[in-house]
Formats: sequence, C-alpha cells, structure tokens
Amino acid sequence: MATKCINCPLRRRDIFEKMSADEVRFMERFKVGELVVDAGTPILMEGSNSPQLYTALYGMGLRYKLLPNGKRQVVGLIFPGDFIGLQASVMGEMGHSVEATTRMTLCVFDRSALWSFFKESPTRAYSLTWLAAVEEHFLGDALATLGQRNALQSVAWALARIIIRARALGVEHEGEMKFPYKQQDLADALGLSLVHTNKTLARLKDRQLAIWSDGILRVNNLEELAEVGLLSDLDAATRPIL
Repeated sequence: MATKCINCPLRRRDIFEKMSADEVRFMERFKVGELVVDAGTPILMEGSNSPQLYTALYGMGLRYKLLPNGKRQVVGLIFPGDFIGLQASVMGEMGHSVEATTRMTLCVFDRSALWSFFKESPTRAYSLTWLAAVEEHFLGDALATLGQRNALQSVAWALARIIIRARALGVEHEGEMKFPYKQQDLADALGLSLVHTNKTLARLKDRQLAIWSDGILRVNNLEELAEVGLLSDLDAATRPIL
C-alpha cells in the first residue's frame, strides 16, 4: 500500500522543510502511486521522455551520462528525498540516466500535473524552483572539484559531503553509514582512474580520516576530512520535499 503524504517518514527529518496541511493535501493529489525497483534497475534513460516524476522514498541511486566512447561520468548520487525526472519534464528528454543502486521505493507523480504547481500552489512551485537551483549549485561545486581540487582533496570533499547528507537524513551513526556504491562510481564522479581512487582512499585510511570497506563508510574526523577537501560548510541545507 502506498504511503500517504501525511505519513511520509521523510517529513520527520529536520533536513526537510515543514509543509502546511494544504501543501500536504496538494501533494497527495499529485501523487499517483509508488514504484519499487531492485538494485541495478534503470529508472530513467538519457534521451528518453517519461510521463512520470519520482521522489526517492527509500534506497539510493545514481545519476550518470554515457559518452559515445563508452566512458561514464557520474553526475550525482541519489538519496532519500531527491526529486527525479524534472529535466525531462521541462526540456522534453533526460540529459542523463538514473539507475537504482539499492532496492528503492519511489513516490510516483503525474508529470502532466506539474504545471498545476505554478497555477495552484505558489509555495510548491517555489520548492520546485529551489530544487532546480540547488542542483545547479551542486554541479558548479562538482565542476570546481573536477578542475581545481587534486585527487586527495576531491575524494575528501566527496566523502565529507556524503556523510553530512547521511547525518541529516538520520542514516549515519557515530560517523558510520551504509554506502552501497563501488569505487568505480566514485572514480567516475571525480574524473579519476580506479587505481588513483583506490590509492587515494588508502591515503585517507592511513591518516584515519575515512575508511570505506564492505559497503560501509566510516568518517573518523569530519572536520579534518572537510579541511582536506577544502569544504568549509559542514551543515546540510534545509531543503523542500516533493
């Protein structure tokens, strides 16, 4: 049975903005169901169009682009609360692919009702615009990492951001979280080779800053890790949820 918006477990997390009763009722009209997918399932494909939009309710995923030569650029990780498919709704097709990394439960929304946000619910429309803006901000930060941070700084930056987000979602405990990705995923996100990524992770482990093994990420000193990664803000920004 689909989770009603009024009972959404994500709304209990401080990282997400509070919603008024009217906003909750509006979202319940917008939601058409839920979709459960297994790890490795493509959710949206680059170049495709979809009549549906999604919010990740449970589980984690991956956004990526494939180049004509077969190389892959990971453009983002998907955590619970992330909105998926806005690009296709506005531009007509996806500019990247989305794949489940773990078993995921997705809230499903009717894309044809998207524009009702702007006509009927200005606060929800602003939330949608905010999510688009924060995605642009993240991609700018990621581009700066690819171009200006060295390998050690890049990996430290990525792991610090991940643990900060996990802490805000309540899936981190005393610096430790389940992290069901592969080193190749991190390498593809940071423009590094797998060998270089592995060696860099070993350096962070030797310094007792971060250890990633058997699907578990442990950060022993977030402040020092963030300093290595040239990351000054250790707080997760409060964000809207759709």
